[in-house]
Amino acid sequence: MTFAELLEQVGSMGHFQIIHVMLLVLPILLMASHNILQNFTAATPRHHCHIAVVANYTCNDNFTDLLACQELLRVSIPMDVNQQPEKCLRFISPQWQFLLDANATTTNGSEMDTEPCQDGWIYDRSVFTSTIITEWDLVCHSRTLKQLAQSIYMAGVLVGAMVFGSLSDKFGRKSLLIWSCLQMAITSSCAAFSPNFTTYCVFRFLTGMALSGINLNCMSLSVEWTPTKHRAAVSMVTGYSYSIGQFILAGVAYAIPNWRWLQLAVSVPYFIFFFYSWWVTESARWLATAGKLNQALQELQKVARINGRKEDDKLSVEALRASLQKEISSVKSIHTAADLVRTPSIRRISCCLCFVWFSTSFAYYGLAMDLQNFGVSIYLIQVIYGAVDIPAKLIGFFVISFIGRRVTQASALILAGLAILSNIFVPQDLQTLRTLLAVFGKGCLAASFNCAFLYAGELYPTVIRQTGMGFVNTLARVGGIVAPLVRMTSEYLPSLPLIIYGVAPIVSGITTCFLPETRNMPLPDTIEDVESLRRCNGALTSVRMCVILLQGVVSRWGSIFNGFLL
Repeated sequence: MTFAELLEQVGSMGHFQIIHVMLLVLPILLMASHNILQNFTAATPRHHCHIAVVANYTCNDNFTDLLACQELLRVSIPMDVNQQPEKCLRFISPQWQFLLDANATTTNGSEMDTEPCQDGWIYDRSVFTSTIITEWDLVCHSRTLKQLAQSIYMAGVLVGAMVFGSLSDKFGRKSLLIWSCLQMAITSSCAAFSPNFTTYCVFRFLTGMALSGINLNCMSLSVEWTPTKHRAAVSMVTGYSYSIGQFILAGVAYAIPNWRWLQLAVSVPYFIFFFYSWWVTESARWLATAGKLNQALQELQKVARINGRKEDDKLSVEALRASLQKEISSVKSIHTAADLVRTPSIRRISCCLCFVWFSTSFAYYGLAMDLQNFGVSIYLIQVIYGAVDIPAKLIGFFVISFIGRRVTQASALILAGLAILSNIFVPQDLQTLRTLLAVFGKGCLAASFNCAFLYAGELYPTVIRQTGMGFVNTLARVGGIVAPLVRMTSEYLPSLPLIIYGVAPIVSGITTCFLPETRNMPLPDTIEDVESLRRCNGALTSVRMCVILLQGVVSRWGSIFNGFLL
């Protein structure tokens, strides 16, 4: 009897599994609120140098004499090429001639003596009353600190993936989930009270670490308690919870325009998650492979009672040991990160998943963290970005369930890459089409993320599953850190960022073809289980499938794109 058969014996997808999944998706619900929180807490409003050209008169963001301030602005701040006030320059002395000649303009700050802002900045607070940008003046020469803060957060997510992935394989999923929820609640709340930028970055780093622990352990606990035939549905539910979280973030950010209160609003719920996580049931699969048979038996019997099964009295330590003899024997070996590359099949899985996770995160955050450049309401774009996940993940669910994980993963990545590359050939004046392609690409990447969590959890065996998940999450966070830096390449070639963002997922989609299919397959518990599947998933079959998939995707996308242009 395998563990999958034991799950069927204690109730399959019964009341316990439904309650269990519901409890685990709630922390995931607010993950989007932290991953892309800086779209709102670090939004950069319109700004220009502070003006004080008349004694005892200061024109600030709370002025009441609008006309007088406009005149002062004209004589004090040069205009850029778009006839908007320069953000980082001001005239050394007032240019009163602009008041005498209504047609006098200057579109180049170098035409007259200018200097950098000396007395601070005035910010447009019509949308955001306060952000970390306005509070600590992260503009002009300090503008790169905004991207630095996001990179530090993603670095924390990376470190958390490495640390909590290995620790949960050693100490269990439940213990690390409890700790991660507590760390998230404390550090993210403390970030709201940060007195300076450095302290803010430290707390954001620790918040990122905690988020990785919550993400990894929630996914593993939901997968390991779910029967094989229901794993795709559970994966879709957890994926949709993240999508709904994007809607929640847009609504909460709209209602709370102050960054400190917004930061606190998305942090306090994790105290609730911490308290009820003590009642989350530890993975019986992990307990068995860790040699804790008595605890595994107690958890299985509890699940059987909740599911209304009377057969729980047939379970015993001896029966459990006999059923899971192979898995228990694997405990005698000490498993480390080196097991991810020690054997041929695991090594191939790890290498392919590296490409998949890196490129998915790389392209996703390249699109998702630049909402202000769309030229419309940032709240509307956030809602659209969240809305596209609903059909994308629904389609992904049906493809995952009826065709397979490999096809879904490869198709989503290749289509995302083609959508991003297509924007290179779309004229700038066709802004609607460019936005549609970006939204479509983001939807494909969301479906790719949804599939990747399920696929990686099914590919790695139980004894190194969290280590493997932590490893691929590490690569994903590296992609998230690198993504903002790629924007700098536009100084050399305007289309270069899109080329890089587009090529990466296409290459990863091709490497996905070399992974084994896991649809309707029981979860592997040992490394030997994975190696035994090698004969059924040869490289030749993968190459053939890859060629067929590429032909179909390229042909289909070509017809869609031609239709747009016509």
